[in-house]
Amino acid sequence: MDGTLEKALEWHRAGKGAALATVVETWGSAPRRVGAVLAVSGDGDLAGSVSGGCVEGAVVTEAFEALETGESRLLTYGVSDDDAFAVGLACGGTISIKLQPIGAEHGLPESVLADLVAARAARRPVAYVVDTKTWERRVVGAEAYPERFRMDRSGFDEDGATFVAIHNPPLRMAIVGAVHIAQALSPIARLAGYDPLIVDPRPAFATQARFPGDTVMDAYPDEVLSDKLDSRTALVLLTHDPKIDDPALEIGLRSGVFYIGALGSTRTHAKRVQRLSQKGFTEDEIARIHAPVGLDIGAATPSEIAVAVMAEITRVLRKGA
Repeated sequence: MDGTLEKALEWHRAGKGAALATVVETWGSAPRRVGAVLAVSGDGDLAGSVSGGCVEGAVVTEAFEALETGESRLLTYGVSDDDAFAVGLACGGTISIKLQPIGAEHGLPESVLADLVAARAARRPVAYVVDTKTWERRVVGAEAYPERFRMDRSGFDEDGATFVAIHNPPLRMAIVGAVHIAQALSPIARLAGYDPLIVDPRPAFATQARFPGDTVMDAYPDEVLSDKLDSRTALVLLTHDPKIDDPALEIGLRSGVFYIGALGSTRTHAKRVQRLSQKGFTEDEIARIHAPVGLDIGAATPSEIAVAVMAEITRVLRKGA
């Protein structure tokens, strides 16, 4: 969904008109998950997708009509086996789509869309909640739907009419220690949808040549991480060096990061626990640290350890600690 809301707001403010289509329910092998978004301008420009291509044409036609009438509507489409195969699926399914013209009295208010865009820019998780019977709408924070935000799961409430669209900030992974494991972990993280940040005060390690395309910071963690750790960030510590890892741990434990993992043996972690206890951290706070880092899959090489770390981060993100 990256950039889709921003494009819709841009088109509306440019006077083109815009409508926002959101997948609200699926049955069978639907091409896109609930929450997927397509923006349609009055000129026929498109951003995002609600079906992988097989119903976009019909949605565009409905969007033009919605822009004329100013009315929101629910649409339901069956995806045929042939259409599903064309977009890479084994069989068809059905999708239900919420369509709202932006700026219309019974559509999506410009102010609400602007709030959603501002929240994304500020990395602030919000949900857009719509009653699909009355079309009343509001924007709420993460405290209203903690489980939905943790799992990135948009969907209908139990009443079957109130749709909750989750708008989480993009995922980020802060990796402390520009070592061989980090070189393997960073591209895996990018493939999984994370924006990697590599931090290491050792100039020989923290180089762009070792991490092409990544943000690499030649600095101690406490110099750069204080404003970069939030609920959509995983913190991974790979140096073994208390002078580097401990300051990052202290910041991480005081932040809302959803995952903290630290490389090292059981003995190394015991010493780490002792140091943190002496700094005043409680047993429950220290228990947030996954150490040794990664799932126990018998990993031996840097690449295998990176796979184990990514798997553990995914498990915590989707299933909780």
